[in-house]
Amino acid sequence: MQNARIRAIVTNMTIAEILVDYPVVQDFFVNYNLQDLQKKFTVAQALEEIPQEQLDEFGLDGFSLTEELVKFMATLVNNREEKEKIHNITIIGGRNKQGEAENVTLTIAAGEVVSIVGPTGSGKSRLLGDIECLAQCDTPTKRQILINDHALTDEERFDMGNKMVAQLSQNMNFVMDLNVAEFLAMHAKSRLCESAEQVIQQCFVCANELAGEKFTMDTKVTQLSGGQSRALMIADTAYMSSSPIVLIDEIENAGIDRKQAISLLTENEKIVLISTHDPLLALSADKRIVIKNGGIHKIMETSDEEIESLSDIEKLDAVMLAVRQQLRHGERVSSLKLDLSDD
Repeated sequence: MQNARIRAIVTNMTIAEILVDYPVVQDFFVNYNLQDLQKKFTVAQALEEIPQEQLDEFGLDGFSLTEELVKFMATLVNNREEKEKIHNITIIGGRNKQGEAENVTLTIAAGEVVSIVGPTGSGKSRLLGDIECLAQCDTPTKRQILINDHALTDEERFDMGNKMVAQLSQNMNFVMDLNVAEFLAMHAKSRLCESAEQVIQQCFVCANELAGEKFTMDTKVTQLSGGQSRALMIADTAYMSSSPIVLIDEIENAGIDRKQAISLLTENEKIVLISTHDPLLALSADKRIVIKNGGIHKIMETSDEEIESLSDIEKLDAVMLAVRQQLRHGERVSSLKLDLSDD
């Protein structure tokens, strides 16, 4: 049924019309050295305009090439339309560094934020690593990660076309010599984004809102600061990435609007886990995982009293932000007047 629908598209639509909905199909034609096909024609009509020797090079004729295109597009559609929605993930505890059982099971639903707290070197990044690889009792901690209450096969874990987890690490260094516009366009194309130009603009505007220092579409990604890089990747993850699980390592060090960043991801129904030393982020989460001796020590619900204290923490945070801005702009730090009383 799926192939019949795709075959009808290939048969009846012009190449130009196909490329509007499936821009990555151009890569298919490039692979067969057919990038110069007349796009005003259907695939069959365009193939009649080229010498048969051009297809003979690949051991194909017009019919077999069309069938290869149908298979290629069917794979794209399957990845786009038939991917199971992830409603929750479950972390089943393993063992800490002393070999003691963690004895915890935590299920996190779409749209929830969980913070991971603990001393430096306690094992926060190891927990993020277990989730990133969707561990099945095969990492040093012996933890297991379930998706929608089910264990995963190796095929599901390592399917490159079905990446479930996106990780934003402390160091976001680009190596490609692209500007921001080219980088976003490449991602939009590879992820088959509909209304690509609109999504690209949305990502760019959002990234500039998150970043402390503005940049342009022409800025080379290799020239972005750490904060700008992180802001760009958070916007990219929110608007372009289909990965439903997002792992963030110490966003407080990135020089971005971290509360807005977390809000943006949860609005898009992502499951967000964030390793942090920041009390504002830790208490803004729905739950927090406390790490000790390389293991999950306990899981805490954010209490009503802690939620009430957030307003005072936000005032403290605003004062610290103002001091940072004064120092960045070469100003003298003015006397601090901190009012934590209720308005």
